[in-house]
Amino acid sequence: MALAIPFKPVRTPGLDMSAVLAALPDAVLVLDADDAILHANPAAESFFEAGASVLLGKRLADFIPPDNPVFGVLGQARKHGASVSEEEVAIETPRIGHHLVSIRAGYVGDGPEGQVALVLQRRSMARKIGRQLVHRNAARSVSAMAQMLAHEVKNPLSGIRGAAQLLEQTAQPQDRELTRLICDEADRIRALVDRMEIFSDGLPLDAGPVNIHRVLGHVRVLAQAGFGRHVRFAENYDPSLPPVLGQRDQLIQVFLNLVKNAAEACPRQGGEIVLSTAFQQGVRFAVPGTAQRVSLPLVVSVQDNGEGIPEDVRPHLFEPFITTKKKGTGLGLALVGKIVGDHGGVIEFDGQPRRTIFRVRLPIASGATVE
Repeated sequence: MALAIPFKPVRTPGLDMSAVLAALPDAVLVLDADDAILHANPAAESFFEAGASVLLGKRLADFIPPDNPVFGVLGQARKHGASVSEEEVAIETPRIGHHLVSIRAGYVGDGPEGQVALVLQRRSMARKIGRQLVHRNAARSVSAMAQMLAHEVKNPLSGIRGAAQLLEQTAQPQDRELTRLICDEADRIRALVDRMEIFSDGLPLDAGPVNIHRVLGHVRVLAQAGFGRHVRFAENYDPSLPPVLGQRDQLIQVFLNLVKNAAEACPRQGGEIVLSTAFQQGVRFAVPGTAQRVSLPLVVSVQDNGEGIPEDVRPHLFEPFITTKKKGTGLGLALVGKIVGDHGGVIEFDGQPRRTIFRVRLPIASGATVE
């Protein structure tokens, strides 16, 4: 239920309110009596995936369905001349997807009649940040396991395989099938351990400026030559993007994994993958254990029209050994989460039937030379 609280703005002489609004992590809009947008802070631009030049002057109903509860909250704020709030409101559009938000609408008493400040607080943001910490903790667990397995498993496996090969030389023909089975299983386990060794903590990331569109172009060529032959690819790129701070080969591995998963999720007929890039201001994340906050304005999205991700899998999607594939190992997305984390970025997903999107947020490189 909406709560009405008397609202009386306090002004401090010399204070730049635009700078204050720009610093807020929540989306803030100022609307006139007709719900036309007069001001949008950077977080609002990020929320609606549109710049201020697109938002300003347009009516809010151009971006949010007119039957959404947000308009009822705005009406209550104007009617009572107060601050009104509503929790757990769903906002869903084809452009921005599905978001669960808390709404705050405050009547601007000293402004023109009917002017309202609207705040949209994404309830999922805290959960997304929490998931990044879970992904990193899971990657650390796999790193420790990989180091242990490399030492405790690979060496004995070599001995077992060598012994089986010696036995095979003197074994009866009917027994050689068993010695061959021992060798094959030893090779299979060693290959699994080798895959897990990718998670081991090695040297610091040798990062530099990378053209993300060249990375995506390389991934697309690989996909269309193999696992993605049955899929139609579409590109929605922002050509003005600055370089990403990263390591090219590892970024190729990230997006190759994401595109491969998308291709496998797509239907055999009518499958489509959309690769998108965008620059979104106003998204900053705290670095665990420090007071530092990093800006991750470069967003790379991989969208498919498959059946979506099962509800019971979503909370554990980036954990190792979690998979919906019959022959999957469950290490692909865990590796993606680790590499993105090593780059100082975050990965999130929005899963719905026929519209699953993985978004990777990455930092900007401060250099002129692009790999």
